[in-house]
Amino acid sequence: WETAVQKGRSKSLQTGDRSQGWVRTDFLQQEIDAGNYNPFGGTYNDPAVIDRITTSLVRQGESHMTSFDANISGEAFSFGDDVVMMAAGIEYREEDVTDTPDDQFQRGLIFGTESVSAAAERDQYAAYVEFSIPLAENLELQLAGRYDDYSDFGTTTNPKVALRWAPTDEITIRGSWAQGFRAPSLAQVGLGPSQESQFFIDNYRCDATGKDCDPLDYNIEFAGNPDLEAEESESWNVGFIWAPTTDFGLSVDVWSITQDNKIDEQEFGPIYNSECNNQNSTVCVRLPPSGTDSLGTIQKIFSTFENVSSQEVSGVDISANYNHSLDDLGLLKFNLEWAYQDKFEKDGRDYTGEYGYPEHRWIFSTNWEIGQFNTNMNISYVGEFEDTPDIDFDGNLDFDSNTSRTVDSQVLVDLQTSYRITESAKISLGVNNLFDEEPPFAIGDGDSDLYGYASGVHNPRGRYIYTKVSFSF
Repeated sequence: WETAVQKGRSKSLQTGDRSQGWVRTDFLQQEIDAGNYNPFGGTYNDPAVIDRITTSLVRQGESHMTSFDANISGEAFSFGDDVVMMAAGIEYREEDVTDTPDDQFQRGLIFGTESVSAAAERDQYAAYVEFSIPLAENLELQLAGRYDDYSDFGTTTNPKVALRWAPTDEITIRGSWAQGFRAPSLAQVGLGPSQESQFFIDNYRCDATGKDCDPLDYNIEFAGNPDLEAEESESWNVGFIWAPTTDFGLSVDVWSITQDNKIDEQEFGPIYNSECNNQNSTVCVRLPPSGTDSLGTIQKIFSTFENVSSQEVSGVDISANYNHSLDDLGLLKFNLEWAYQDKFEKDGRDYTGEYGYPEHRWIFSTNWEIGQFNTNMNISYVGEFEDTPDIDFDGNLDFDSNTSRTVDSQVLVDLQTSYRITESAKISLGVNNLFDEEPPFAIGDGDSDLYGYASGVHNPRGRYIYTKVSFSF
């Protein structure tokens, strides 16, 4: 048995200087009223004036965590000619976080945004148990369960069943089924209100009154949601391992993960469509209408995190490795990790092969060891996928009406060699993206990817060379 107690504390301090363009609204208005600053462009603004309207900021964060755990493992009881092994344990954890933006943020003095202090705390209790049961020779059953109690969203119990069968010394067949969960983070629960802006045409008011028919900036207030529920998941996998020799191994696994109650930010389009046609909405808040108008000007739109989506992902993973001795010239090691994504379905729509969701990825690595030298080469591949889906105002992606082009696949090569100076010291020299490959061109999704590549898939960093010295103690 063993037990452990841990206590931690972390603090962060973020600063932003004038060069980052933090503009004080009161200073800006003073310079506009004095005729010193032209906000409409087309003329030169004195750098001294710009310096007077900008400011620096400080944001502080702090978190505390205390945890205790105890576990025991060993033989539980006899089962035929064998013994059932067991592991069990308990856990306790308490944590809290605080976030304190600069006072200028909290008073709403920073142009285009606002933020207030936030805090959240949580206690968690957990207990778990796991049994390894030998059903027959080379056939093993694993049963496990875990119970969690969170102070802010309740309790959850999650089981797991796994089976492992080795009919020969070379082949192992395995499979498992499990349920799981992910509690909302303290940031998602306790994030304080922050002010953002959205540039759009208020079509409801335009159609109803003939006013506000040009795009304008409207205030969006985003905050955490203390009523969030945990994300839930169910997963299974079936596979085998074939190792005919000590120098060669192959494994294949078919897997599937289904998630419900996934936490995400509310999308602007659906909020507008469902709330902003109602003068009395408490989500899309409008000023009182004037005269015969049926809808007033939008004052503020509230947004938060929600349990809004379900997701199912499935695929196949293949891993192969081979070692080859070169006698006096050292040892060569080869390894291939290939992942095929068969499905990425979110809220009933399958995104596999569409923008940002390639079907194929693999990494092939070669390692050569000789004496104190070690040289490694990695070749990574990301498959092609469709570019530029249409995005309508409901926030839906329309892949059928626009499959105009394909984002090309990409192959990157990384190389590193190292020399072990002593048992505890090593020096390395390497180059990543050896051939200085640029990310494949992508038109983008019209939202986050505005720089000519798919930022969620590809890295724009070109070739870079590095050296490092490492010590172990």
